[in-house]
Amino acid sequence: MKSLIINSLGALSILAHVSSVSAASLKVLIVDGQNNHNWKDTTPILKKYLEETKLFTVDVATTSAKGTAGFAPDFGKYDVIVSNYNGESWPDSTQKAFEQFVKNGGGFVSVHAANNSFSNWKAYNEMIGLGGWGGRSEKSGPYLYWDAKAKKIVEDLEKGRGGSHGSQHEFLVEAREPNHPILKGLPKKWMHGQDELYDRLRGPARNVTVLATSFADPAKRGSGRHEPMLMVINHGKGRVFHTTLGHARDAKAPAMLCVGFISTFQRGTEWAATGKVTQSIPDDFPTETKVSTRN
Repeated sequence: MKSLIINSLGALSILAHVSSVSAASLKVLIVDGQNNHNWKDTTPILKKYLEETKLFTVDVATTSAKGTAGFAPDFGKYDVIVSNYNGESWPDSTQKAFEQFVKNGGGFVSVHAANNSFSNWKAYNEMIGLGGWGGRSEKSGPYLYWDAKAKKIVEDLEKGRGGSHGSQHEFLVEAREPNHPILKGLPKKWMHGQDELYDRLRGPARNVTVLATSFADPAKRGSGRHEPMLMVINHGKGRVFHTTLGHARDAKAPAMLCVGFISTFQRGTEWAATGKVTQSIPDDFPTETKVSTRN
């Protein structure tokens, strides 16, 4: 029997006479060390979610809290990099190495506040498509949102800040690209656990496909628009999965315990690494009317 083995750039090769796909064959590096969120609690959660799929082996690279001098992970050893980082700029050489990794076919996953990082790093902003805070403004690029009347994602170049959110609450996530591998088979609408609903994100917005949006209710101090929650971006030969979900101050945060967050994070990481999703839909996935969480 033939099976597929994943190489370090996410390419597929065929190996004969192997009875099954090697367990945990995808290599992931989670980057953390600085964040306005509790990375010390949340990185272990992200690591656990990936490892429980039996598809990934996971390492962690942690910057110093006092600076990033000397921070130089060997990105080329991995299939996909997951950022749980929001802090000081990396050394120029590390930035260039990361750019080459993604351009040459490496996968990248941006989780929640990772899209706040590096507002002055051009390539990074192209990778994530949209970002928030860090001085972002109309100079950073357009807003993107779902126009319910036109039934499509539109750009808005009006002046204004980049990045905001209202009060934390449960909210409905709506698929806009339900046939994309990350979302295929999932409910087209599902309730997400209490979280920050990011709105007014802006950036280069190149090669971005918005997979899912949520309505930022003005009653919760939101923008009044259907804002991007899940996105994918093509950057060179690389694939990027960008989730705005996952606000957490501790390990028991509803946003990260939500099965919708867990499953889309797991599926998005596999897709970023390989371009495919092989995972089944969990039985406890949330519905249009009910949040589902795990302890």
